Amino acid sequence: MVGRGGIVMTGADADGTAPGPSQASVPEGLVSAVVNLVGTGPVLLGAYTIAELTAVDAVVDFLEARPSDEALTEAVRSLAARQLIVAGPPGEQVQVRGDLGIAVVFEQRARMVMDVRATATEPGEPWRILLLPQPERICLVYRIDTFGVHQAGLYKLDEARKQLTTWLPRGELADPDPDADTDGMLSSAERAALITLTHYTTQGSAETAGASTDVILARHHGRLHRFARDPHNPAKLVPSRWAEGNVDDMLAGLLA
Repeated sequence: MVGRGGIVMTGADADGTAPGPSQASVPEGLVSAVVNLVGTGPVLLGAYTIAELTAVDAVVDFLEARPSDEALTEAVRSLAARQLIVAGPPGEQVQVRGDLGIAVVFEQRARMVMDVRATATEPGEPWRILLLPQPERICLVYRIDTFGVHQAGLYKLDEARKQLTTWLPRGELADPDPDADTDGMLSSAERAALITLTHYTTQGSAETAGASTDVILARHHGRLHRFARDPHNPAKLVPSRWAEGNVDDMLAGLLA
């Protein structure tokens, strides 16, 4: 795999304690080499626990709960045993190696994330998927299962979007009904998904979440309904039109 030599995370801790914000120092030519490789097919980057990703300052902005210090310590030991991180002197640089290092690099380059969560998923399929598009029209994808294992990979953006479309609820597109019982429809849906697109800005190594957009899809009695947040009352969901044409067109518009 490209990049086995590793990247350097400046300012990261290697003792399992809380890492501060860190910025990857990327070897020259790594990004272009990986982008070219993705052009020939998907580049799978392995599976990691949330504690292991937190230990190298990855996907931290999308955590619902921070792992305990004990879990972080064990994650650092596991990564070190697999030679995925190599520590320098205390308080100095940590080298993140192999596929994990590549995942960190491409996550830090992203400026938006599409976070999708689904209900009524089957055993063996993810319940949550993260898409982090890159300027070169490739995409870092995390598939998260019920055990919290994050399967990471790089794909062409169009391929990642089409895979997501297939995973989302499907059905005949329903026209919005202003009198619909939204709460009842969502609670009894055969399958539903929350799609949140968030843009980020950066200052140094710190990331700040900016504007976000929510779309809710629900398959109810075989028909696919679309909802959005009421602009006057964000806590309320209202039926929304399929202005773009279909689900894939909608995702393409959000990721444009």
